[in-house]
Amino acid sequence: MTVVCALDELTPGSAARFDVDGAPVAVIRIGDDVFAIGDTCTHGNVSLSEGQVWCETREIECWKHGSLFSVETGMPSCLPATQPVPVYVAAVVDGQVDVRVTTQERA
Repeated sequence: MTVVCALDELTPGSAARFDVDGAPVAVIRIGDDVFAIGDTCTHGNVSLSEGQVWCETREIECWKHGSLFSVETGMPSCLPATQPVPVYVAAVVDGQVDVRVTTQERA
């Protein structure tokens, strides 16, 4: 696991981009829960962490073309994206956000 930031550094209902072991990762905070997904939209090759977080549905919206991705499964729920983004393990330990990226999860 890699510590990316303190939980308090993430505003609830927002996302931030981090580089974890060479992978671009969007870390999303919803309440006190954190999620980590690949930061690159599978449709438009743009940063998902710059998009809006939809807390009620636990999704993040690609700011460029409007695709929504589940922060839990990485699956898109609307077009134009049809392919999921990778989902990584994220946890809060002693107030720090830890993310683990493995080779299998990147595929």
